[in-house]
Amino acid sequence: MRIFSRSLVRKTLGLELPRWFIVCLVTLPAVSFLLPGQVGSPGYSRAEPTRDGTGKFYLGREIAKVMGHRGASWLERPEREKEENPDQLVSELPLNSGDVVADVGAGTGYLSWRIAQRVGRLGRVYAVDVQPEMVALCEKNMKSRGLENVETVLGSKIDPGLPDSTLDMALMVDVYHEFSHPFEMIQAIRQALKLGGHLVFVEYRGEDPDIPIKPLHKMTEIQVRKEALVHRFEWVKTIHHLPRQHVILFEKVD
Repeated sequence: MRIFSRSLVRKTLGLELPRWFIVCLVTLPAVSFLLPGQVGSPGYSRAEPTRDGTGKFYLGREIAKVMGHRGASWLERPEREKEENPDQLVSELPLNSGDVVADVGAGTGYLSWRIAQRVGRLGRVYAVDVQPEMVALCEKNMKSRGLENVETVLGSKIDPGLPDSTLDMALMVDVYHEFSHPFEMIQAIRQALKLGGHLVFVEYRGEDPDIPIKPLHKMTEIQVRKEALVHRFEWVKTIHHLPRQHVILFEKVD
């Protein structure tokens, strides 16, 4: 363990850091810490997997098992409207007509079509997934809605396959905790974002034990902010008033 004084870290990073970050920094292994914008692997670790985990750890968090395409019906369950209020979620996002947005881990396109309506005919939505079956389902759903501004993309575990410096926003809804290579994926997403573009994490609130979701499929705000900081994203705000999720917004800075 390394001990860093708050003043030393602030001087090194040129940031006014909150107390919670200093606590997290002190408890992180030296091999896991990177300064913002530093390129290279953060050093994943392995341990005996828990029931819903992969046994692969990143910055102290065990990566959750992926929900496969056979669970697609769960993404479209009627109860989701009440449990997550997706229309309110989209209305809270800083979206404008003509924006280019990536829905990373789009699944069946449950959020993609809502975003497509917000950005309008002049905008574009890239609906990204790593499972060909999910991509096919998303394409079918977009066609049934008559949407022409949604483009499906088959990404990989380390790269969403998006063009550089084109995105106004990259959105990840209930999916980041399953990324097998979160460091590499966020690096690639950062490359696809314009300067000033937004990176948005939507995760079930890990701070709330009463939310009936498996623990590894929830994330705390502290953990999300710790992982985003590695990639030199600047925190903008956190929206707490959705029924079960928090929405954590970051901006790409130089």
